[in-house]
Formats: sequence, structure tokens, C-alpha cells
Amino acid sequence: MHRLKAIGYLLAFLTPALMPFSGWLIDQGIVADLAVWFPLFFLFVLLPLADYLIGQDASNADEREAERLQLRRWYRVLTLAALPVQIVLLFWSARQFGQLPLGIVGKLGWVLSQGVVSGVLAINVAHELIHKAGRLEPWAGGLLLCSVNYFGFKIEHLRGHHVHVSTPEDASSAALGRNVYAFVPRSMWHNTRNAWRLEAQRLSRLGLPALHWRNEMIAWSLVTVLLSFLLYRYAGIAGLGYFFAQGAVAAVTLEIINYVEHYGLERRRLADGRYERTTHLHSWNSNYLLTNLMLFQLQRHSDHHETARRRYQALRHYDASPQLPGGYPAMLLLALVPPLWKRVIDPRVAQFRARQASV
Repeated sequence: MHRLKAIGYLLAFLTPALMPFSGWLIDQGIVADLAVWFPLFFLFVLLPLADYLIGQDASNADEREAERLQLRRWYRVLTLAALPVQIVLLFWSARQFGQLPLGIVGKLGWVLSQGVVSGVLAINVAHELIHKAGRLEPWAGGLLLCSVNYFGFKIEHLRGHHVHVSTPEDASSAALGRNVYAFVPRSMWHNTRNAWRLEAQRLSRLGLPALHWRNEMIAWSLVTVLLSFLLYRYAGIAGLGYFFAQGAVAAVTLEIINYVEHYGLERRRLADGRYERTTHLHSWNSNYLLTNLMLFQLQRHSDHHETARRRYQALRHYDASPQLPGGYPAMLLLALVPPLWKRVIDPRVAQFRARQASV
């Protein structure tokens, strides 16, 4: 199974291929304003159907095999390859945005499609990379986040979200009953502001002012400005606007997934006022095989929060973790319809809380 998965992770690059495939559909005579919506149709209709058809995989590597998996260079190469693919795709799609014969509906479809694709390719892979030791992978993760103008995620996610997850202090953890439309604007604003605050605090501990060349937020801001300038020179003012629009869609997609990953889950406050240690009980888990391959096992999010440095190929399934009834594409759609989301997920939260109370 692990050898098959090693090849199966190449499916992650099917998502960016959806954009040029839409361009090919236009070349074949499909109406442009319709063809540009194909990536969304694939990701949110065809993919969930295939996900349920193929089913789940709850297998775990044994301890020795997991150690070997973590050391294999193939898995690292795959995630690093996402950086050049994302940059090339972004420049290509920005120029296409200005050149394709698109009406308002078509332009909206192209922006939304690229934004979701960037959310999958740039932010999801960046999430894997920024957790790793050394300089190369976190650096590549930061560049990927610059491609969607959401570079604060690199700081806030590591020093904010992972510290405060499943507590009221974390803007990326949705309380039971909160709907996604209230959650997303708050989390985007708070997380961006908190990234600047956390970096200022880090520099203060070093005896340095917040406005210093070692401020990571300033460095990534400059990288984003440079990328914006290059896109402007390559694709004009339309390409520049496209860059910021697709980035906003990617960031919103990320925050909706954050909503799905932690909705209604809580860490208990201990007698000393601190919260219990984060474990595999504080994130929703999903074992749908196809979407896990395409997302580098992001859906094994429960283990990720328990062991954040563990590489995606070795993430484990725990039966005790709260389980989602579908993969992330299906759950994202469900979250966009709050009454339906609450009808499906709130009883699962109640059942999980009751089970934990009885332990």
C-alpha cells in the first residue's frame, strides 16, 4: 500500500493541470465562459463522487516502516516541486485572464478556479513545508504563500494556531454553532494581524524594533511586492488585479478548511488554568483515499496536530479521533450551507463529546 501511495501522490499535480485543461477545452470549441468553470466542477462534483466510490484507507505504517518513509527523498521532492509548478501556472493563468474571450461570468469562473487551485497547490503544500526543520522547505513554503498574498499564515499558523488550537484564543478554531460566513472574515483579519504581532514579539525578545530587516513579515511583503511587479510586467494591470483576486479566493478556501478541521472541538482547561495538551482528539480526521493522495494527507489532520513535524507520508489514523463523513471537497460544500452543516456535523460533535466524557 505504501509503495502504491508513493506513486499516488503524483495525483496532487492533477489539480494544477485543471487550469490548462480548461484552456484546451476552449481550443476544442467549448464556450469559454463555460469551460473555465471546469476545475470547480471537477473538484467539487466529480472528485467527491470518486472519493465516495473509491472509499477510505485507515492503514498505518508500522513504527519501522514509518521511520523509513520519513527519510525517503521522493516525498520531499514532490512537495518542493509544487513551488515551480505554482509560479509557472500563476503567470500563465494571469496572462490567459487578459487574453481569453471571457465575459463577466467567465472572468469570475477563471478567478475562482485559479484561487481554489492555488489554495490546494500553494497553501496546502506550504502548510506541509513550513513545519519542517532546516531552511529550504520553510523558505519554499513562504514563497508559495507569497504567491497567494497570504504569507502571514507561515507565522501565525506555527506560533498561534498550533499553540491555541481548539481553544477560544484561536481564531482558526470554530466554536460549535458558529457558521462559516461569520468565521472566515474574523479568522482572516485576526490571523493576519496576529502574524505581525507575533513577529514583533519575537524581535522584541531579541532587543530589536518591530520595523527591522529581520522582521519576517516585512521580508515576505517585499517578496510579494516583487512578484506583483513581475506579474504586472508580464500580464498588465489585469494580471495584477487577477493576482490579488485569486489570492483572496485561496485564503478564503484555506479558512473554510480550517473551519471544517476544528469545528466544535475543545481542549479542556486544567486546574492550573492551562489547557490540556493537544492530541489527535482535537482535530477532525478524514481517511478518504483519493483526496488524501491529492492533498498530501492533509485530511489526517488529527495526527498532524499531535505530531506536527511528522511528514505527510507517515501521518497516522486514530480510531478515537472525530471522523468527518467525507473528504474536504465535500465538507467544504457542506460548510457553505450552514443549516445542512449543522444538521450533519452537530450530532457528531455531541456524540464525540459524550464519548470523551465517559472515558
